[in-house]
Amino acid sequence: MTTTDWDSLADTFDQEADHGLLDPVVRDAWARRLESWLPAGPSDVLDLGCGTGSLALLAAGQGHRLTGVDRSPRMVERARAKLAGTDAEVLVGDAARPPVGDRGFDVILARHVVWTLPDPAAALRHWAGLLRPGGRLVLVEGVWNGTGIPAERLTALLAPLTERVHHERLSGDRDLWGKDVDDERYALVAPVRGTRRHTEVVDVHLILRRGSEVLLARRSGTGYADGLLHAPSGHVEDGEDVRVAMIREAAEETGLALDPAELRVALVMQHRGPGGDPRTGWFFEAAYDPARPPYNREPDKCSELAWYPLDALPDDMVAYCRAGLEGYRAGERFLIHWHEDGDPIAYEPEGERRAVVLPVSGARTERVHHGGAGAATW
Repeated sequence: MTTTDWDSLADTFDQEADHGLLDPVVRDAWARRLESWLPAGPSDVLDLGCGTGSLALLAAGQGHRLTGVDRSPRMVERARAKLAGTDAEVLVGDAARPPVGDRGFDVILARHVVWTLPDPAAALRHWAGLLRPGGRLVLVEGVWNGTGIPAERLTALLAPLTERVHHERLSGDRDLWGKDVDDERYALVAPVRGTRRHTEVVDVHLILRRGSEVLLARRSGTGYADGLLHAPSGHVEDGEDVRVAMIREAAEETGLALDPAELRVALVMQHRGPGGDPRTGWFFEAAYDPARPPYNREPDKCSELAWYPLDALPDDMVAYCRAGLEGYRAGERFLIHWHEDGDPIAYEPEGERRAVVLPVSGARTERVHHGGAGAATW
């Protein structure tokens, strides 16, 4: 759902028993649960996707210091009114990357939020980084009417961040919902490890060559970089190596059944998108075979496939992908491409060049890249 969608729901949001907590029985049921999930003493709680602030108000009433975040300005307006008279702060922002700077929290509370996120694993990692030592995640989720996130999947996403997850089934407690429910509803309370190892998503990109041309796909309907061109690409899934992932993604997006022997490692890039976490991208080269022409197998995610000259790439591209292709054309093997929060996702012809070349051991180093030591012009 978009911000506009949530804004349109703000005026009637509290009519749902578990949203507004207007029924004393429902309110008391949530207050008891919340008291058991939060620390005994006053703590700093970050309520993500806080909606109209009903849970935040309960937590503030139990002596906790509340910061709420919601992407909907109308929801935030109602939450601020509801929390007037407390010292709670409510901010407009993305729950996945809340606008709280370097502040630390004892608890991150999110109810019916994780299922809406495009990359829940990345969001959970970011949230864990906002917690102080000994902090905990309190996640209330479920599956209803075919939407949501099952407890089994969310528990698996939490596994790298915690050694134990407390699971509470909420479906059977009629008082929480103001009615009988028989779908999956639950709470997970996960204390986050004090020291976490750094982890990164790994993605793969196909450089399909037809002579001096490369194949690009125009993204559509994905919620990320829609309308921009990008190489056929995707994430490495659990249990895959990068080559297997590239073969799978090529088949899913272009219909190509590539053999492992057809792939050549072209370039490896560590990159970070605006507001995202770092990830590592493997770019693989393969040659076009006229007997096996690629075609668009994912029209719901891609509006077109087209060939473009490698030495005259279009401007309307995802910036880091274009930098990877430019680095590949220049004969580089390893790059870093880093966006800061607020930077555009799209390539800007007159914008800052963010690619940094990492020299290969034993390689000649007299080539100079404009823009500073190690910086490339793309």
